[in-house]
Amino acid sequence: MKKVFYYLKPYLPRMTLGVSIKFAGSLMDLLLPWILSYMIDEVVPKRDVGLIALWGAAMVLASVVAVVTNILANRMASWVAQHTTESLRHDLFSKISYLSCSQIDEYSIPSLESRLTSDTYNIHQMIGMMQRLGIRAPILLLGGILITLTLDPVLTLVLVCTLPFIGFAVFTISRKGIPLYVDLQRGVDSMVRTVRENISGIRVIKALSKTEYEKERFAGVNAEVVRREKKAGMTMALSNPLMNLFLNGGLTAVIIVGAFRVNSGLTQAGKIIAFLSYFTIILNAMMSITRMFVMYSRGSASAARIAEVLDTPIDLKVSPAEQEKTSYHVEFDHVSFSYRKKEYNVQDISFRLKRGETLGIIGATGCGKSTLMSLLMRLYDADRGVIQIAGRKLDSIPTEELHTKFGVVFQNDVLFADTIYENIDFGRHLPREEIEKAARCAQAMEFISSLPDGFSHMLTPKGTNLSGGQKQRLLVARALAGRPEILILDDSSSALDYKTDSLLRQALRQEYSGVTTIIIAQRISSILHADHILVLEDGRELGYGSHEDLLKTCEIYREISRSQMGERGAGQTGPGTPVEAECCKEVS
Repeated sequence: MKKVFYYLKPYLPRMTLGVSIKFAGSLMDLLLPWILSYMIDEVVPKRDVGLIALWGAAMVLASVVAVVTNILANRMASWVAQHTTESLRHDLFSKISYLSCSQIDEYSIPSLESRLTSDTYNIHQMIGMMQRLGIRAPILLLGGILITLTLDPVLTLVLVCTLPFIGFAVFTISRKGIPLYVDLQRGVDSMVRTVRENISGIRVIKALSKTEYEKERFAGVNAEVVRREKKAGMTMALSNPLMNLFLNGGLTAVIIVGAFRVNSGLTQAGKIIAFLSYFTIILNAMMSITRMFVMYSRGSASAARIAEVLDTPIDLKVSPAEQEKTSYHVEFDHVSFSYRKKEYNVQDISFRLKRGETLGIIGATGCGKSTLMSLLMRLYDADRGVIQIAGRKLDSIPTEELHTKFGVVFQNDVLFADTIYENIDFGRHLPREEIEKAARCAQAMEFISSLPDGFSHMLTPKGTNLSGGQKQRLLVARALAGRPEILILDDSSSALDYKTDSLLRQALRQEYSGVTTIIIAQRISSILHADHILVLEDGRELGYGSHEDLLKTCEIYREISRSQMGERGAGQTGPGTPVEAECCKEVS
């Protein structure tokens, strides 16, 4: 809750004004029964119509003031709640954006989405209700008790005897309720995860006719959320009937004692009517406090989850280090890494690239190819070994500077619901000529020109109105447009035909010859002419060298080459290989 109070600080003056207005309105509410009692016991017996009209006008004025002040204070409370939640949501989104990939893996994306949406909504509700009811309800409760003490101390003591029971019930129920709401939010995380999986994989689900299966799976997760919400709701709902029991029991005792006191001449009928009015006010105030505790329980559980993210320390710290003199641009020196810190996903990887050289990485699915690129971009920190760029260790380069060095196409990359131009520019405000050059090099200009709107053509979310090959070409254009030092293409040509793939590689050599390029591929033809080729298996380096060297020294690479290019391709390179010969013929 400390985090919430921190975000409320800028709005304290407005909150203070709202509290003052709410206080004035609450006093008017408390004044009305007293005026009614005074009129019944003192004014009406005098039979003075003018005096009755005067006090009646006072009641009307008090009512109007109470209504106006409460509306005004509630509007101010809503304004504070909206802007506080807006600031909190902004900072939470910003914090999530700067979390390292390992931290995001630890929290999980569905959990972060839930904290950014439902948890911030719970805090919004809590802040608004605490301002609306957190001031008014205690004033009405304490003010009602104090005024009834002036009316009839004996009857007030009868009522006050019920308050310890009510306080104990509220405290006990709230203490049990908060952990239940934390558990409920974890259930919401699971439901969000299931929904994300279904939306992302909707085509696969439909293609395999698994709609009913997924409906049953969601029904199970949904039922679990309902069960947790029901348990928390039923626990917190005990407060209402318990309060009604204690307060109505007190009211019964008040009526009985009051009847004897009126019959004995110890009190007046107007005071009894006023006392019952104040009792109703006190009852409603206690109900409001109960609602406030329920909302506080949800809000505090959500606040703890949000504070957990906001208080997460920076994982990838920048450590000052001197730049070494080296002729190499990218260096991996005995690098090992594990996602779960149990066994290495990549182990003892070493290679060196000079500026402008090309490295091809090939290997079976899950062998650690993409992991190496994540380490190079410092999305994760290596557990062992050293990674350097131009003689500088990765952990000595500020994140903003480091990431500007890269142009990258991820294996599962994303296009946004915007124009083709904006998807390539990606908010970098690049010159149009650079964007057009990148599109030509990526072999995307042909299909862009054929569209009615050209670069202004609007894409659907994730670029679903483009083919797989068109999307990959746009993603390559985005990576090239910023003129990076290091270009990473992670399986970015899998949807391209051989001719387009060959044209792309030729354009890269001609237009971006000074860019150090790392190509992760499943096809040998995509990395055939790379300066160096790294062969991985189960996270280990099985071979490193040129295509010709690996055909002689690496059995795994030779098998891949034989399976993809035939017997002739396994022992011959260049245009003589079947695949390359066809590509070269088409290009020429």
